[in-house]
Amino acid sequence: MKILMVVDHPYGFQSSENIPHKRSYTAAQAAAACRSLTAAGHEVDLIDLAADGFNPVMSAEDLVAWRKKSVIDPLAADYQARLKEADYLVFAFPIWWEAMPALTKGFLDKVLTKGIVYSEPEKPGLFINGIPNIKGVALLTTMSTPNALYRWLIGNPILKIMFRGTFRKIGVKRLRWLNTSNPTGKTPEKRAQLLADLEQSFSRQLISS
Repeated sequence: MKILMVVDHPYGFQSSENIPHKRSYTAAQAAAACRSLTAAGHEVDLIDLAADGFNPVMSAEDLVAWRKKSVIDPLAADYQARLKEADYLVFAFPIWWEAMPALTKGFLDKVLTKGIVYSEPEKPGLFINGIPNIKGVALLTTMSTPNALYRWLIGNPILKIMFRGTFRKIGVKRLRWLNTSNPTGKTPEKRAQLLADLEQSFSRQLISS
């Protein structure tokens, strides 16, 4: 399969290396996932939103284009073309204030364009899927909030936004969320073990989701 992986972290994908003050556990997870997918024979197309300089803001001009079922941001157009060529979509980002960072939200706003990635039905109902080639969507996240607190007290906002409110509405039904809670509170040995486990299992978990 061809996997489109969208990485969102200010340090970029290159911060996957364990260099103090220049490292990101999000990027390390994305790199481990890429190694797992490549070893299993899949092709990974990597989008590094920060390195690309992607502008997440939906400007007035962007909105006019969106209403006309087109895009004017060349990066958004490039991402759409790559999305249409992919078989599976993976997002990697940290969860901040219980949701995704701005670049990922901008990706949803500007790349998932009406009339291109989905269409509205004539009668009220689910959107018409414009990316039927996408077999599933996976989230690979980190956050400081404990898993139980995030799921049961806060109410799983990332799943509501990314899955129920976005991809399930479009018509993508195979959805999977893999999260690491409080990576900074874990020992270096524990983080290394978690990354090794992810590298061993990610491609298998993706296919079986």
